Amino acid sequence: MNLIANALKGMAMGIAEVIPGVSGGTIALITGIYPKLIETITSFNLKLIRSTLKEGWKGFNAQIDIKFLTSLITGMLLGLLVGIFAITYLYENYPEPLWGFFFGLILASSIYIARSIKKWKWNDGLVLLIGIVIAYGITIISPATGSSSFIYIFISGMLAITALILPGISGSFILLLLGMYTVIIPTLKGVITDFSTEGFLIIVVFASGCLVGIIGFSRVLKYLFQHYERNTMILLTGFMIGSLNKIWPWRNATTIVDKISGDRMAANPKDLAALDPDSHKILVEQNVLPQDYWMSDPLIAATIMSLILGLLSIGVFSLVQKK
Repeated sequence: MNLIANALKGMAMGIAEVIPGVSGGTIALITGIYPKLIETITSFNLKLIRSTLKEGWKGFNAQIDIKFLTSLITGMLLGLLVGIFAITYLYENYPEPLWGFFFGLILASSIYIARSIKKWKWNDGLVLLIGIVIAYGITIISPATGSSSFIYIFISGMLAITALILPGISGSFILLLLGMYTVIIPTLKGVITDFSTEGFLIIVVFASGCLVGIIGFSRVLKYLFQHYERNTMILLTGFMIGSLNKIWPWRNATTIVDKISGDRMAANPKDLAALDPDSHKILVEQNVLPQDYWMSDPLIAATIMSLILGLLSIGVFSLVQKK
C-alpha cells in the first residue's frame, strides 16, 4: 500500500510539473514526502558510488531507499505522460476550470501547512512575507523568447528542475519565463510519438541540465531543513501563497510574441482571433474578474466548482492523514 501511495503521489507530481504555475514540489510538500524526497536525492553522492563499487547492489540498496525511489519515479513518469496528453488537452480547451482547481488546491495547501506550524511569532510572519514577495516577483517577470542553443537548453534544465523541488515555483513556469516551454514540451511529445532523433538530442541535453541542477540544489535544501527546518517550512509556505498570482483562473493576454521573429505586440480580442497560434504565443497576462475576461467563455460555474473541489481535496487529504 505504501508503494502504491508513493506512486500516486509521484503521479500527481508529474502531472503538476506539466502545468505552468503548479509545482511538483508543492505536491510533495502537501503529501508529506518532501523531506524524504530531498533526503533520497542527496543520497546520490561519492559515498554511494564507493559503496556500490565495493558491494554491488547490496551497497547501493543500503544507501538508497530503492522501493520509495522506484515507486515515486514510476508514478512521476506516468504523471508526465498523463500531463503531456490529457492535462495539456484540458489546458488548451478548458483552462479556466483547470486553473480554478489548482488555485483551490494550493490555497488550501498553504493554509494546511501554515496551521501545522505551532506558535507563530512576528519573525515567522517576516519569513512568510519574504517567501510571498519572492514567488510573486517571479510570477510577474516578463518572459524571454527562448533559444535552441544547447547551452541555453542545459541551463533551462538546471533552473526548471530546481523549481520542481521548490514548492510554489513551477518548473513549467520557469520554462515559460525562459521561453523554453513551447520548445521542451512539444519536443518531448514528438520524441514519444514520432521518435524524433533531433528532438531526442534536445531532451538529452535538457535532462543533463536537470541532473546537475537537482544534485546541487537538493543539498542546499537538505542543509536548510537540517539547520532551519521551521523557517524553511514557513518560507516554502510563502512561496505557495505568492504563486497564487500565476494561477488565477481568469487572465487576459496583454502581450503576444511572434515565435519566428521574436517581435512583441499588444494583445486584444481581435488580434488573438486572427493570429495563428502556431506562429504566435501569449507572453504576458493580467489577472481580471470574470466579467472583464475576454479570452474565451469564463465558465464561471465550472471554474468555481473546480476551485471548491481543489479546496475539498486538501480537506479530505487532511482527514486521511489524521487516520
